[in-house]
Amino acid sequence: MLFLFHDTQLFLTPAADGTWLPLAAASFTPVADGLAFDLPAPDGTPCRAARVVDAALPGAQLWDLRTAHAVLPPALYALATKAAELLHWDAHTRHCPVCGTRLVRQTDISKRCPACGEEQWPQLQTAVLVLVERGDEVLLVQSRSFRHDFYGLVAGFVETGESLEDCVRREVREETGLEISPPRYVASQPWPFPIQLMVGFRARYAAGTLRLQDEELRKGGWFTPATLPTLPSPPSLARKLIDMWLQERCEAEM
Repeated sequence: MLFLFHDTQLFLTPAADGTWLPLAAASFTPVADGLAFDLPAPDGTPCRAARVVDAALPGAQLWDLRTAHAVLPPALYALATKAAELLHWDAHTRHCPVCGTRLVRQTDISKRCPACGEEQWPQLQTAVLVLVERGDEVLLVQSRSFRHDFYGLVAGFVETGESLEDCVRREVREETGLEISPPRYVASQPWPFPIQLMVGFRARYAAGTLRLQDEELRKGGWFTPATLPTLPSPPSLARKLIDMWLQERCEAEM
């Protein structure tokens, strides 16, 4: 099975049952200096990840990786995201950060400097997001980095010397001026845009008046289930947390 990418898009082929699948076999030319990677398939099927220059492949169609979540089986989508992360890491990790020598491949997830022995692995960017509740309301914001008109959760990257919980409290305080109860961990999610680990929390409003940080946020406010704005699409962790909250509100009203 081949997870073949052109830039950040994935080639898929239609299956008889209406789903889409990675390529079973293909003739391709990897980009210059690019690497193909073996992937750990859950059923033992040999899997590879690679990139190509051409955007056309007979019998296949290019899919945005996020959109592909809707048509790929979950196990294959997980492999596709790992493939995308490894290919991005390969393209952006070419030389030793210590001495500048060209790195050589050591394993499928590591490189080594032949001159000084420095080893390099894919480095995750860890980010937190938090669903803040106030009674029957939830806090939703729109980041200036969003490309579409939807609202999400307060989020931000973890800084050095900071715990996940400290980061949650800091991001809420900096972006909204609010204080929250101790955050509770809910779930995490690999997020291949490009190589991130999203860690989701929930917390309750404790104090403060909502004041949006203009540099980071375009809009924001408190919403009830009946007044929700456009939400982020699956498979984002933010959407999962919001859907979980919505389900709880519906069950409480029954």
